[in-house]
Amino acid sequence: MSLNFSNAALYAYLAKEVLHMSNAQCWKRFPMPGDLEQEARAHGETLEALADLFTSGAPLPGADGMICPFDEAFPVLNPAAPMGERPFLLFYRGNVSLLGDLNRNVAVIGAVDPDGAVRDRERAIVGRLTEEGLTIVSGLAKGCDDAAHQMCLEKNGKTIAILPSQLGKIYPAQNRPLAEQIVEADGLLLTEYAKEAAGRSESVKRFTDRDRLQALFSKAVILIASHRRGEGDSGSRHAMESARKYRTGRYVMYNKEQDCGNPLFGLNQDLLRDEPGVRVLFPSKIRELAEEQNPALLPGGEQIRLDLS
Repeated sequence: MSLNFSNAALYAYLAKEVLHMSNAQCWKRFPMPGDLEQEARAHGETLEALADLFTSGAPLPGADGMICPFDEAFPVLNPAAPMGERPFLLFYRGNVSLLGDLNRNVAVIGAVDPDGAVRDRERAIVGRLTEEGLTIVSGLAKGCDDAAHQMCLEKNGKTIAILPSQLGKIYPAQNRPLAEQIVEADGLLLTEYAKEAAGRSESVKRFTDRDRLQALFSKAVILIASHRRGEGDSGSRHAMESARKYRTGRYVMYNKEQDCGNPLFGLNQDLLRDEPGVRVLFPSKIRELAEEQNPALLPGGEQIRLDLS
C-alpha cells in the first residue's frame, strides 16, 4: 500500500520525527511553507533517504497518508488554541475529507465504565446527532467512546476516531475490529503518532493530547458521564478543559431527577455548577446544535497551502 503525502508533509515528518521538533517549535519556525522547505533542504541526505523510504513502498504501518498545515486536507485550526497545542503533522487512515468542515463534527466523550442505562441514553443522543447529519468524533476507548462510534455506525453515519497510538497498533486492542468497521464505513482514524511512546510518562501524556484534539476538531464536546477526579475514571475532564480554552461548545448529559448524587455524573454536576457556558443537552436542542456554526472553524481561514508537485 502506497502512502499519500506531499512534499510539505515529508518536510514536516523530518522536522517532527527526525529532528524531534515540538509543535510549538514547528509553528514558530515555519510560518510559511518556504521556511519549512529551507529547513528540510538543509538536511539533504536525510531528506533524500526519507523520500526514498516513503516512495519505495515502505509506508507507515496502518496509515493511508500524512498531512501538515500546508496541505489542502489539513483541518482549519481554532485560533484560540495555543501554538503548542496545534498539531503540525497528522497521520490518517480512511476518509480524510471528514476534516474539511469541522462544523459538522461533534465530539462525544465519557467514562470507560458506564452502566447499561447510561449507554442506552447515550445511544439515543448519538442516534439523533447522526440523523441530523453530524459526524461523531471520539477516542475509540472502551465505554462511552466505543458506544458513540458503534451507534453512529448503526445509523449509517460517519465517525472519526482520534487515537493515542500509532495507526499500526490500535489502542485498546479490543477495539481493533471497531477501528476496521469505522474505515469500512467511510470514517476516519487519526493520530499524531508515527512511533511508540518512549516511556510511561510519554504514553500517559498521549491520552491527554488525544483528548485536546477531540475538542480542536469539533464544534462542540458532549460529555456523557464522568466521575470527579479521584473518584473514578475522570479522563474526560481533559477534553472539556480544552473545549473551554478553545471556546468550543460544551454540553453534558444530565437529568437532575435521575443523576443527582450519582458519582458517575460527578464531573457533569461540577461543570454545570462551576463553569459558565456549560449546557445540558436536551433532546429538543439537538437540531439547534446541528445548525450552530463556530466561526473559528469555518474553511478559508488564514492557512497557507503548499503545492510543490
